[in-house]
Amino acid sequence: MKILLLADIHANWPALSAIDESFDVCLFLGDAVDYATDPVACIEWIREKATYCVRGNHDHSVAQRVAVRPKGTFRRMAAAMRDLHFRVLTDEHLTWLAQIPVTQHLTIGDHSFLLVHATPRDPMDEYLANVKDDWEQRLEHVNVDFVCVGHTHMPMDLQLDSTRVINPGSVGQPRDGDARASYAVIEDGQVEFRRVDYDIDRTIHHMEESGIDEDVIRQARVILSSGGNPAANGASQL
Repeated sequence: MKILLLADIHANWPALSAIDESFDVCLFLGDAVDYATDPVACIEWIREKATYCVRGNHDHSVAQRVAVRPKGTFRRMAAAMRDLHFRVLTDEHLTWLAQIPVTQHLTIGDHSFLLVHATPRDPMDEYLANVKDDWEQRLEHVNVDFVCVGHTHMPMDLQLDSTRVINPGSVGQPRDGDARASYAVIEDGQVEFRRVDYDIDRTIHHMEESGIDEDVIRQARVILSSGGNPAANGASQL
């Protein structure tokens, strides 16, 4: 049984389409939208290919038409893309985003899974890094083999007693200093993290064609090409 784990695609179709993996089951851990400009292609791929999904904070915000306060580099990017999302996404897309479950408890083969975007305590919003004590508290009443999460855009593999916490990293906007799309595979209980190069220029070109502000595009190029460091390449003013 080969399970493909994907998270945080963020409307970056060139990154998602670069992943060429066979799989028996695909688990999508949230945030199909925002930060880039091709949410339709990404949502349609997820709807066709993903076996199980959970809702991310950006999925929720877009579905509820929440305005973004453009404070900080990443929020400015999300705010700049949000109007485009509302223009290109249909009511059917928005309804689908709104109806994605917040958590999923699954048994796949011989293993049990809990899927959330963030943490079991706060499934969509809590930001929790690779800190063993913090995760032990969040999993105090969780009894599964695997807890699969996204949200931080950072790959993580944390073994806590009988539960293993896996974050596959971000497909569309990695923030661990590696610009390649990040994902994970679980096969027969064994976890492997994988990276794939994609055409960042194609992602940027789509933003340009979509009429995104040039300053936001410049920020996006730095973040995508540096693997999530907005201060890279002499761009500390971002």
